[in-house]
Amino acid sequence: MIQEEFELKTEFIDLLQLLKATGYAATGGEAKMMVADGLIAVNGEAEQRKRRKLRSGDEVNINAEVSISLIAKE
Repeated sequence: MIQEEFELKTEFIDLLQLLKATGYAATGGEAKMMVADGLIAVNGEAEQRKRRKLRSGDEVNINAEVSISLIAKE
């Protein structure tokens, strides 16, 4: 599994924005399809909310192949 960290520049980021910012989705439409297809889990639970607000400490898994840990900007 690929492990990555994403540094938050604000208090939170929307799930769709994260998928685009990390390059795992090229467009908003592609990001929406990834969520709709059940490829995304947040903190170990399947996530269907496209606008889920992610904060420092959250972990996003993409198709059980990629794990992105969110960290606060220091």
